[in-house]
Amino acid sequence: MPSPPDLELHVHTRLPPQLLPPPRFGFPDPRAAPASGFVAAGGDLAPETIVAAYRAGLFPWPHDGVDTLWWSPDPRAILPPARFHVSRRLARRVRQGRFRVTLDAAFPQVIAACAVRPEGTWITPGIMRAYLRLHILGWAHSFEVWNLEGALVGGLYGLRVDGLFGAESMFHRATDASKIALLALCRYAPRAGISLIDVQLPTPHLDSLGAEAVPRDRYLELVAAARS
Repeated sequence: MPSPPDLELHVHTRLPPQLLPPPRFGFPDPRAAPASGFVAAGGDLAPETIVAAYRAGLFPWPHDGVDTLWWSPDPRAILPPARFHVSRRLARRVRQGRFRVTLDAAFPQVIAACAVRPEGTWITPGIMRAYLRLHILGWAHSFEVWNLEGALVGGLYGLRVDGLFGAESMFHRATDASKIALLALCRYAPRAGISLIDVQLPTPHLDSLGAEAVPRDRYLELVAAARS
C-alpha cells in the first residue's frame, strides 16, 4: 500500500527553546532500576528538572497524588518515524482532505483534552502547569488536527529535547484524528532533526502503528545519540 501524500503542516512556532538554568536535582542511573521503571521520587517540576530527566532517559509519571515520581521502564517503546504504519483507511482519510494539521496552534487545548479520560488520567494539575510552562519556553509542542468546520478533533503533545521527542499523550474526537497527529509528527521529525520518538510504554495500539519495544540499555544509547 503506497503511503499517503505528505500532510500540509501549518507551523505556528518559530522561536528556539530558551536557555534553562542548571537543574537543582540529579537523577540516579536508570540502569539500576527494576524493569517496572521506577527510578526516583522527589525534586520538582521546574523546566530544567524535566528536561534533565528526559536527557537521562526518564520521564515524570504521577501516582497516588505524587507528581514528582520519575520512571525509565524496561523495555521502552519507541516509534521510528519511517516505520509508522499507514493503514488503507488512514491513507484514504488523508487523501480526502477532511482535516487540517497544525503545530503549536493550541497547546493548552490539546493538553487539556488529553487529560479528559473516563478511566482517569496521570496529567495532574501540576503536570499540566509544568508542561504549559515548558511550551511557553519553547520546549513542549503540540500537533493539532482540525475538521473543516474549525473544531479541534485530535492532537498530541510532547517535549522536544535535542533530537528526542517524548510523545506524552494524544486524544481524538473524530475517527483516526489522533493517528493523523502522530503521522504528522513522524513526517515532521526527519526535517526537524528529530531522530528518536519516545512513546514510553509498549501497547497493542502503538504496536499496530509501528512502535517497537527496545531494551532500556538500548534506549539510553539512542537518547545519548539524539543528544549529539
